Amino acid sequence: MGKKIGTEKITREKGYLYYLGKDGYAWRAPMTTNKKGSKKRVGTEKITREKGFMYYLDKAGYVAEAKMARK
Repeated sequence: MGKKIGTEKITREKGYLYYLGKDGYAWRAPMTTNKKGSKKRVGTEKITREKGFMYYLDKAGYVAEAKMARK
């Protein structure tokens, strides 16, 4: 589906949603079931975003990109 573009491995914790922010760094945000969590930057590697791609954290913990489908 997508290809790995990040070199930094990020360890996941239960109860958090991981995403690539507009600033280019990986962030985590608490899910609704996690009442004690807070939003925090977890990555130190900056990724430059390109238009037409979706960025996410894959199962291995690396930032990956996938081309978005056009309608």
